Amino acid sequence: MPLDHGMLVGVIGSGAMGSGIAQVAAAAGHRVVLADANPGATAKARANIEKGMEREVGKGRLTRDAADALIARIDAQPHPLGDNLSAFASCGLVIEAIVEDLAAKQALFRKLESAVPADAVLATNTSSLSVASVASACTESQRVLGLHFFNPAPVLPLVEVVPWLGVDQSLMPAAHALMKHWGKTPVFASDTPGFIVNRIARPFYGESIRILEEGIADVPTIDWAMKELGGFRMGPFELMDFIGNDVNYAVTRSVFESFFYDPRYKPSLTQRRLVEAGFLGRKSGRGYYDYRDGAAMPAPTKDPAVAQRVFERVLAMLINEAADAVLMRVASPADIDLAMTKGVNYPKGLLAWADAIGVSKVLAWLEALQDEYGEDRYRPSPMLKRVGRFGGAFFQ
Repeated sequence: MPLDHGMLVGVIGSGAMGSGIAQVAAAAGHRVVLADANPGATAKARANIEKGMEREVGKGRLTRDAADALIARIDAQPHPLGDNLSAFASCGLVIEAIVEDLAAKQALFRKLESAVPADAVLATNTSSLSVASVASACTESQRVLGLHFFNPAPVLPLVEVVPWLGVDQSLMPAAHALMKHWGKTPVFASDTPGFIVNRIARPFYGESIRILEEGIADVPTIDWAMKELGGFRMGPFELMDFIGNDVNYAVTRSVFESFFYDPRYKPSLTQRRLVEAGFLGRKSGRGYYDYRDGAAMPAPTKDPAVAQRVFERVLAMLINEAADAVLMRVASPADIDLAMTKGVNYPKGLLAWADAIGVSKVLAWLEALQDEYGEDRYRPSPMLKRVGRFGGAFFQ
């Protein structure tokens, strides 16, 4: 199955993610067919891409000719997505970026495989569903894989390349190489809930909410602590409000349920109540912060001792999750650290961060939390124990 640099690329779903992927493929020189079930969505996507190109030209990052050529490579005409998928008849690769609903994705792949060439590759951009479950809808399921981009796709470099049990293994290095050709930073991730980033990042949100619920620190103080001591670009509550509390809560629930209700991923009642109230973050005007006109942003309590307690607790949980991902062969240590820095802009790779602090010290933080709470939520990963108890490091 070739993944040729000159092939026609199809993208189905022209929301922020789909239109971003189309722009990335066009920037790499491909002609792209962009389609959506919503009749007006592709026109809106094309207009947004054109606006983005205007900004790039205005900032001197792209010439007018290059911008015009990129836009011309994207066919964003309304293509009906009923039983007729003839617009994709010449595509060598089709990437699905529709709603995060398994039945909808399976229905699309079932129709799509008979509309494309026999050697075309089909990819899902799912962030929380198993690639195996999407692929199972296809008769020729060996040509299905996961290509999980991060939003905004033209800006964030990471792509998680995800095989599943029945994939044609020759596709994996080819897909990895293609993503590099597209200017991306690809990493291999196993077909497990949340892949790398959405699995390992859960404690950044969940443990911060737990600290809030216990009254150890308030929202602005926790955000300040993680930025001041950790160097994170955004605090956890700022980031949840930016992503959307509905989206963050849905991913947390999906990972929790997919891991057979492991308490490490247990969703928060606090976040559930915000979603139920419609306090979704920036997009609704209210979330953990109030974004309405005239609202004052609360100031943090800049207590160094509280900040240190917050930072150590959240970081310990993040590192523990990264160590467990190594244990369960979700990805290599190098790809795990690369994913967290390139996918969600962490200031350091978590495993390298553990090495710098001392893995035994991080293990002691976790063991103290488990002793205090007696909850399985705080159980240290066997991998953290193996490395930490003998004074080792993840990167020798």
